[in-house]
Formats: sequence, structure tokens, C-alpha cells
Amino acid sequence: MLIGSEPHTQWLTGSIELDKAGYVVTGSALGPQARRERPWIGLDRDPYLLETSVPGVFAAGDVRSGSVKRVASAVGEGSISVRFAGEYLGRQAGISAETVRT
Repeated sequence: MLIGSEPHTQWLTGSIELDKAGYVVTGSALGPQARRERPWIGLDRDPYLLETSVPGVFAAGDVRSGSVKRVASAVGEGSISVRFAGEYLGRQAGISAETVRT
């Protein structure tokens, strides 16, 4: 949650990667080392755009490191997160995104 200009993410410390200012690090900002560390080992994919350091956990809006800090962007990221969450859950159930689209 972000209220004002500070992220209130202290409760995530130790479980989700945060940047120095306390914003949630997502997607490619996690860096190439993410796939070589737990819990990414063996997933055979890079983190989705808005996925955190924990597979299947997504962050959207102002609390995200590098976000543009605008309401419209946060809304858009939220809708994208829903899509990625669906893909993640589908993979867990053995359903590919291609199967869902056809």
C-alpha cells in the first residue's frame, strides 16, 4: 500500500524483494539472478512483468519500484496483474495460455 509519497511495505521485508526506498521490485527489475535462486529454480520462465520475487505474487501501482505514480497507470497495471495471475494459476493446473485462448 502506498499512502502519500511513502510505501508502507515494512510488513513485506524478508519475504518480497524491496528496493532501498521500500518499493516492491517486480519483473525484469529482479535481474537475471532471480531465476537462479529459490523459489524460481525449476520454473523454466522469467518473472512476469508485474510479478514479485515470489512466483504468483504480483504488485501493481505506486507501490511498485519504478512505477510512474499515476492513478491511471495503477489501474492498468491492476488489470494486467489479473491476467498474469490467471496465467500463473493456469500453469499450476497444467493449462496453457494457448489452450485458454482457443
